[in-house]
Amino acid sequence: MKFSAFGERLTGQSGIVELMDDLGNALAAAETGDADKEPVHMLGGGNPACIPEVASVIRESMTDILADSDRFDQMVNIYDPPQGDPQFCAAIAALLNKQFGWPISAKNIALTSGSQSSFFLLFNMLAGTMADGSQRKIVLPLCPEYIGYADLGLSDDFFTSTKPLIQEVDDHVFKYAVDFDHLIIDESAAAICASRPTNPTGNVITDEEVAHLSLLAKEHDIPFIIDGAYGLPFPGIIFTEAEPHWEEHVVVTLSLSKLGLPGVRTGIVVANEQIIQALSQANTIMSLAPNSIGPVLTQKMVESGDILSVARETVLPWYRNKCQRAQDLCFQYLKDIPWAMHKPEGALFLWLTFPGLPITSAELYARLKARGVLVVSGHYFFHGIDPEWQHQHECIRLTYVQDDKHVEAGIHILAEELRALFCRGRE
Repeated sequence: MKFSAFGERLTGQSGIVELMDDLGNALAAAETGDADKEPVHMLGGGNPACIPEVASVIRESMTDILADSDRFDQMVNIYDPPQGDPQFCAAIAALLNKQFGWPISAKNIALTSGSQSSFFLLFNMLAGTMADGSQRKIVLPLCPEYIGYADLGLSDDFFTSTKPLIQEVDDHVFKYAVDFDHLIIDESAAAICASRPTNPTGNVITDEEVAHLSLLAKEHDIPFIIDGAYGLPFPGIIFTEAEPHWEEHVVVTLSLSKLGLPGVRTGIVVANEQIIQALSQANTIMSLAPNSIGPVLTQKMVESGDILSVARETVLPWYRNKCQRAQDLCFQYLKDIPWAMHKPEGALFLWLTFPGLPITSAELYARLKARGVLVVSGHYFFHGIDPEWQHQHECIRLTYVQDDKHVEAGIHILAEELRALFCRGRE
């Protein structure tokens, strides 16, 4: 069968496809009991945890909906407008206005079928081949960045990226920072985009970095997109001080996934009215209308502000505790190995680097997978960076949301593999 250029782009080798295949196969093996043949220590995917207290709130909301025929019909039996559920959009705008003083209304909110859909639409509306034949790019000011961005562009050479400054924080701990001295924003720039906190590293770009990037975007008359899938104001998985940011030229993307609802595929975009109108039209063409389940399930939480208290009082402490335990395990098991960890400031991951690693991180991924441990090779996250830069082949991402026994077993096996590799390299 022959595919179009579009088809070949979507069916080619992809880090995000490999990641989701691994996650799906591992979950299927766990459910069928075929654990001898499939990986069981799932430290690779980005699936959020099922936090009992959050799940209880969602189940209670679902029970109320099932008892209310009007709300049930709204959830499953009616197309929402292309912009999304009007009441939910209005509730989100009111919440952000009340809590943070953002001068927005429902006209500044659009819903999509998840953050991945948000970015597919935003990136390709702003960048790629323009009407005059020129090429414009998405600027990633701080790589490594989210693996799911890599294959969203419908043209080649879609991103321009900047290597990070690597700052030593403590023994075995470092932090990436934006290298503004080498950040290039020229006439080819379509938008600046940064995730906050960053997937994969857990880095939270500082308020000062956010303000600087926002100013640069404004000066060049381009949008500044802040990917808040893990961040502010919800689900709020940020372990350091940070303030939410929005201006007329800023696009903030949010999601219900990491709050505990990945299956409902609800992305939320906060932007100026021109971008929202364009997204709404694109929604019509791509999917007629966004999903209704997430908005109906969480509308009362948004209207009451409980979505913020759930994030602050339940979601954040749960992940902070899991993160601290995973850090402790790394210091316990990796102590005699060359290694360092990005300072965990949010999200669901630890980002580890092994200076002088005798093999590539892709080969390390394969070795760990053979032993029943799933991680993600770091090289997938350096979009637009010179592939010869050694650092990107010495990093892995692992998630700490699984049961403690799986996290500890996975880190233990990782340490064994690394110890054998480094010992062999010294012989």
